This record gives sequence, structure tokens and C-alpha cells, in this order.
Amino acid sequence: MSMERVNETVVREFIFLSFSSVARLQQLLFVIFLLLYLFTLGINAIIISTIVLDRALHIPMYFFLAILSCSEICYTFVIVPKMLVDLLAQKKTISFLGCAIQMFSFLFLGCSHSFLLAVMGYDRYVAICNPLRYSVLMGHGMCMGLVAAACACGFTVAQIITSLVFHLPFYSSNQLHHFFCDISPVLRLASHHNHFSQIVIFMLCTLVLAIPLLLILVSYVHIISAILQFPSTLGRYKAYSTCVSHLIIVTVHYGCASFIYLRPQSNYSSSQDALISVSYTIITPLFNPMIYSLRNKEFKSALCRIVRRTISLS
Repeated sequence: MSMERVNETVVREFIFLSFSSVARLQQLLFVIFLLLYLFTLGINAIIISTIVLDRALHIPMYFFLAILSCSEICYTFVIVPKMLVDLLAQKKTISFLGCAIQMFSFLFLGCSHSFLLAVMGYDRYVAICNPLRYSVLMGHGMCMGLVAAACACGFTVAQIITSLVFHLPFYSSNQLHHFFCDISPVLRLASHHNHFSQIVIFMLCTLVLAIPLLLILVSYVHIISAILQFPSTLGRYKAYSTCVSHLIIVTVHYGCASFIYLRPQSNYSSSQDALISVSYTIITPLFNPMIYSLRNKEFKSALCRIVRRTISLS
């Protein structure tokens, strides 16, 4: 080990610099992000409660929607509260261990989210292409198994990537040009870049995005071919309408994730990353479940029934 390395200080905490360039707007950003966070918690809690309380929604499609809402709540909880505290704090720091835990948590939830979208695509495939066997193919055990498999894949990928990132040496530089511990900003602070680790991380990110997306595309090829054979226009419209919400969420999720994790490092921009990250950590968790639920007549009817029941009891 060289004398220069001995004299360097091991990083024990990271300093977030993402919002330092807009210091005068930090209080305004705090209010905006706090309101968005509270709306996210409230709307997702309403969706989960409605699905749990109304027996008409106790089918696989809404079970997966409830799981999606749970994952959105957990995802925002990992990042947003810390970001809100930092917006009002003079020193915006996070410990080395805290950074590792945050990275693992959001990777676990984000990767699980990717596989969950594939599961939801498979659910739509079974419902449209095999409606008579839907209740058999998508029984309670099958649904639980698919969610468990999605979580297991997310856990494995998150554990590998987090281990590879935080086994790298970090000396001297600890200024993180971001508002949470994302992969690229943390990797850029490493004193020694292990090319093998970077290749493995890139390949894992690619697989986590490519495999679920491929499964979704295969599902929709079969779905579209089945819908085209429907005899009535009304039947085709109803089938398409059940898929549109899922396709919107898939497009937003994979579009943002691909831009962040699959573009070349030479095109890296901390300001672009921060802007896109705000969209998928704060805005999409608010709108994703809303897109699914507000377009759905069954869900809206169930919500109205619960509201009327609550008013009549009070």
C-alpha cells in the first residue's frame, strides 16, 4: 500500500449536494415534496383499504394492485423522508452504512417492482386468453408464489449490486451529487474502479429490465392476437381498456429506469439524473396506482360503496 493511500481518509459518511444549487428554493421544494409524499401515502392507503374491505375486489388483478400500492409506499418511505429532512438541514449527510442500507432497500423494491409488472402482465394474459381457466391458473397459492418469486429476484439482485458497490474502496471524496444513494453517483466516488464489478452491475441492471420487459411483450403479443379474434367491438374495447393502464405504467417505469441505468457513463449528468430520479421516486408512486384505479369502473364502484357504508355507520 502506498504512502498516499495510507494518508487518505476512509469515507465514513456521504454529503448530498443535489439541492445545494437551489438553496433559496429548498423550503418551497420541501413543501411541494411533502405534499406529494402525503398524497402518495393517502392515495395508496385508500387503494389498499378499498381492495381489502370490498369482497368484489378479492380477485388476482386487484391483489396485485394492492401489492403494487404497498411497494410504492415502501419505495417512497426509503427515500423521501430523508430527502425532506435534508432540505431543511444545514449539513445533508448519511452514514456509510446508512447509504448501503438505502441503496439495498430501493434496489430491492425497484427490482421487485419490475418483476411485479411482468406478473401483472401474465395475469392479464391469463384473464384474456384463458378466461375459463382463470380462477384455476391464478389461484391464491399461485398469486402468492408469483409475488414471492418477484421479491426473491429483487432481493438477490439488490444484495449482489450493493455488495459489489460497497466493497470498493472509498477515500477522501464523499460529496454525492444526488439526493439519495443511487448506483452511479456512489460508484463515481469510488477511489478504485473495479471493471469486473462495473460490468456485473451493468449486466444485472440490464437483465432486471430486459427479462421482465420481454415477458411483458410476449404476454401482450398473445393478448393482442386473442383480442383481434373477439367477435364484438365492445368486447375488444373492454379487453383493451383493462390493459391500457398496465401499459402506461410499464412505459413510464422502463423508460425512466433505462435512461438512468443503461445509458453510457460518458453521458452521465448529475442534474439530469436528479430530475429523472425525482419523477420516479416521488411522482410515479403517486400516479401509478391512480392510473390503475381511476380508470377502473369496478374499483370506483367499490370505493363508492365503502364511502356510503362508512357514512351510514357514522
